[in-house]
Amino acid sequence: MGDLIVIRGNSGAGKSTVARQLRLRIGRGCALVEQDYLRRVLLREHDGVPDPIAPELIGLNARFALSRGYHVIVEGILDRPRYGAMLAELIRDHDGAAYVYYLDVSFDESVRRHATRPQATEFTAEQMRAWYRERDLLGVPGERVIPETAGPVAVLELMARVR
Repeated sequence: MGDLIVIRGNSGAGKSTVARQLRLRIGRGCALVEQDYLRRVLLREHDGVPDPIAPELIGLNARFALSRGYHVIVEGILDRPRYGAMLAELIRDHDGAAYVYYLDVSFDESVRRHATRPQATEFTAEQMRAWYRERDLLGVPGERVIPETAGPVAVLELMARVR
């Protein structure tokens, strides 16, 4: 049975970088379920739409891979109001180990990091402000908060210690 790993945080927190590096460390048999890919690329769904289907699709992908024995990393902003119920249910229903991480990065640091990314021109700091949520924790058992001072390598080391 595979582990379920949830990595959440605001834009620019380092979620994708950490998730991809973690997937490489785990190796074959690890599925990466990326919110941005499923919601923005596959569905072309905006987060503000009424009755979004992205949360359900993310949950279905994670459940499918877990049911086949894969380790699963679910990664994204995954804000609590839209995705919290799905994530809590996914964690609760999973019979194996579940690890939940929130990368806690301030708004100013999020904007600074965003400016260094390839998609820096896709949205502005003002747009980021609209969807930024300070310490948007799920409140599930075992949820770990990782501070902005931890770089990607340090985050992976922290994860290795608690896994």
